[in-house]
Amino acid sequence: MYYEDLVPGTGRREPRAWLRSSAPVISLNGSWRFKLSAGPSEAPVDVMSPTAADNDWDELVVPGHWVLQGYDRPRYTNTAFPFPIDPPRTPAANPTGDHRRWFDLPADWPAGRAVLRFEGVDSCFKVWLNGAELGTSKGSRLPSEFEAGPHLRPGRNLLTVRVHQWSSGSYLEDQDMWWLPGIFRDVTLRSHPADGIDDVFVHAGFDHVTGAGELRVDCVTTDPAYGARVLVPELGLDLAPGESVAIPAVEPWSAEVPRLYEATVVAPGETVELRIGFRTIKLEDGLLTVNGRPILFRGVNRHEHDEYRGRAVSTETMRQDLVLMKQHNINAVRTAHYPPHPAFLDLCDELGLWVIDECDLETHGFIYTDWQGNPADDPAWAPMMLDRMQRMVERDKNHPSIVVWSLGNESHRGRNFGDLAAWTRDRDPDRPLFYERDRSYEFSDFYSLMYTPLEELERIGSRTEEVPAETAEDPELEARRRALPFVLCEYAHAMGNGPGGLADYQRVFEKYPRLQGGFVWEWIDHGLLLPGATDHVYGGDFGEKIHGSNFCVDGLLFPDRTPSPGLTEYKKVIEPVRVTGPDPLRIENRQDFATLDHLEFTWIEEVEGEEVAAGTLTVPTIQPGASAEVPLPGGLVGGGGERWLTVRAILAKDEPWAAAGHEVAWGQFELPRSASVVPDASQRTVAAGHDRIRLGPGVFDLRSGLLVELGGLSVEGPRLDLWRAPTDNDNGQGGNNDVVSEWRAAGLDRLEHRVDAVEVGERELVVRSRVAPDGLGLGVRTTYRWTAAGETLRLSVDVEPDGGWDGPGGTIKPVCGSWPRLGVRMALPALIDRVRWFGGGPGEAYADSRQASRVGRYSATVDELQTPYVVPQENGARIDVRWAELADAEGNGVRVDGAPVFQLTARRWTAEDLERARHRGDLVARDRVYLNLDLAQNGLGSASCGPRALPQYVLAPGPQSFAVTFGPLSAG
Repeated sequence: MYYEDLVPGTGRREPRAWLRSSAPVISLNGSWRFKLSAGPSEAPVDVMSPTAADNDWDELVVPGHWVLQGYDRPRYTNTAFPFPIDPPRTPAANPTGDHRRWFDLPADWPAGRAVLRFEGVDSCFKVWLNGAELGTSKGSRLPSEFEAGPHLRPGRNLLTVRVHQWSSGSYLEDQDMWWLPGIFRDVTLRSHPADGIDDVFVHAGFDHVTGAGELRVDCVTTDPAYGARVLVPELGLDLAPGESVAIPAVEPWSAEVPRLYEATVVAPGETVELRIGFRTIKLEDGLLTVNGRPILFRGVNRHEHDEYRGRAVSTETMRQDLVLMKQHNINAVRTAHYPPHPAFLDLCDELGLWVIDECDLETHGFIYTDWQGNPADDPAWAPMMLDRMQRMVERDKNHPSIVVWSLGNESHRGRNFGDLAAWTRDRDPDRPLFYERDRSYEFSDFYSLMYTPLEELERIGSRTEEVPAETAEDPELEARRRALPFVLCEYAHAMGNGPGGLADYQRVFEKYPRLQGGFVWEWIDHGLLLPGATDHVYGGDFGEKIHGSNFCVDGLLFPDRTPSPGLTEYKKVIEPVRVTGPDPLRIENRQDFATLDHLEFTWIEEVEGEEVAAGTLTVPTIQPGASAEVPLPGGLVGGGGERWLTVRAILAKDEPWAAAGHEVAWGQFELPRSASVVPDASQRTVAAGHDRIRLGPGVFDLRSGLLVELGGLSVEGPRLDLWRAPTDNDNGQGGNNDVVSEWRAAGLDRLEHRVDAVEVGERELVVRSRVAPDGLGLGVRTTYRWTAAGETLRLSVDVEPDGGWDGPGGTIKPVCGSWPRLGVRMALPALIDRVRWFGGGPGEAYADSRQASRVGRYSATVDELQTPYVVPQENGARIDVRWAELADAEGNGVRVDGAPVFQLTARRWTAEDLERARHRGDLVARDRVYLNLDLAQNGLGSASCGPRALPQYVLAPGPQSFAVTFGPLSAG
């Protein structure tokens, strides 16, 4: 059976470049007739016959996946195959989709040869044209072409495609993604003139010393008897194919300045359009260089994903992705873990991004057999693997944006990778090769790891890392590995709230030349939004027994392509311009090729968050890698209160990816402030009644000591809060490296509050409490001290860990090196829905994810403060808040002032509600607004698939004191 053999395909044409051709073409995208069978044996035997009836078949949109159009169900796994491991056999239940498309051949369609092209079909298919079998193919995310000319008829034609969800090829496609069968990329019929062009290979180099270019365009014509010419009008070139020419001066291509030259290859019957970018890639002195300069990848891994259509991604959506990347300072894409739609690479050429193009190859599921049977080391699988590499390289070879070929991902070690590497180096010696999972790096030109802890990254940067076991016995191989440049192909797992620590990784990247950057995992959440649904689904939502849960929801974009706080943080961390200061201001160009002349530098002075002055800085030309000092602007106003200077680098003119005025980078600095006058407020006395205590604007319950009223506003609390709804990074990966188990072992998720004393003094109220979990001897002694001055209430909180935190010895020893949060929680009426604050914003921020937070005055509704993570979890905190006002529509509410700052969270549900919810639709607004005022929260880290929060961001248990001041707000 062809879908279970180890033959890559039958009847296919040899792979070639993706070309923009003048030859007539018919798009076969659109509505197809469709019938789904449980397996191949149940599928209709006469499906290819033009006389077979399909009146009772359904309609299906191509490109598309049938599991997203009402047939069967999508499946998500991270590493496990969703079928028994028995290569190359497929499961008995092998959904088989038959597709039929009638199309009309235009009357003027040229006679002769024609090519039927499929850009991507998952996972194996057979194709017939007018009842004649053209061939079969595997390799889901790669093109397949078939000779169609002899079988075309004037007028009406029938194209039939049978697609099998599972095939032998599925064992090579275990790529941490939804399993989505179908014809999910374009289908076209193209005339192939006898005097036309079959293939083109552009070789365009650049000499960074002389500024000269070198060009050779190899061309294969349909018939050697017909010649072709290569024309580059802007350079005045008219060349024969294969002719090499030196050009005295060209403008090079780079991700920062993506200069392209329009060219054509002209044959008698066909013209092919090209866009040529001159650049030279080399490995020199242990570094990857482009045009003579080492580059630093500020990258992302990108799966193709659309919340409605899966991997059937439109060109408009591809452009949207790349525009967002450029707007967020991302300069590189690793096409994890397969070649993207070819139009995506065209856009990378145009907009300017470095690309690591990755082969459609991953065998990760063999970890469950201890890699027994892994195709990577079985010569019988070598043709299947090599076919995939060849089809990728041939299709994509003309893109200047591609600077590295990747042999695949997470497929362990194996001799077959040697075949892939040898063929690729012979076919395209101008690009280096990448493969991470073979730790001997025998076939890779890079040393690479995933999710490397920061301390290990420091050792790698300084070339003091430990010797891998794979090279320990081979000095020559180890010497080669140690001389390789290092790229972190995956890091900073962007799952849920996070990732934390981006700034720390970037600091280390920039410290050591050997470290040439990395690629955050990953670009977009893979949540699917099914017809009529409001919640995105993920693994396990379809009753699957084997699934990867929400591990596919791990992107810097939400599924609807809204940037997450993690992307905002990443943009700030990887700014290509760094502004430090304040006196003098220092502006550093972190780019590799471009000056900063395309930017305008503006400044704004604010006092207590309100603008008092603004202007433009005069900045000289700053070369790549250089910096300049600029004096403070002369128009500063000064004045009492907290003063901040913010300098912004914005686009001076429109770019293809953003309009003039788009902010590229910023820096913010506190300026010296004038002395401010502290208002005099007389201290208020305590008045005790039968069951109530009145102190200033507050009323307290005598038994509990809790505040129940503030200036006539009903409130509940505040009282100590140490818990947060665990984030994906708190939960770790499948129970591995999770901090939540430690928190639960210490009972932090089940704390009880006992009031030991309510002490009423003449001018203060003191409440002493012990907060502790059932079943354990540890706890936290908490003292709340209330005083009043004027119309304000000041709360001071003293916290003292009590008993058992270091463990009592013996067999039961709670292990808890951190607290989730330290602060107080209180409840306000539901009508309180508007928030103003002076402090960090505008978005959420946490201890190790706060670089994008800048000091200012902000406002939002309570609902707008929430971050809509697909899986509910801790979110929405605003950091370094000086004061906040929470009010209803009439302006009545409460004001909170820090001493000096606090972390603010306000939401319509509790942390416990968040923790229980699996989807956002599970959250039901309560009749209260819950307000957290925190001294601190534990860092986020990246432990969903990486390290925990770094030690400096850990909220360790220990004695602490903090204070806030409350005051009523009144509309009057």
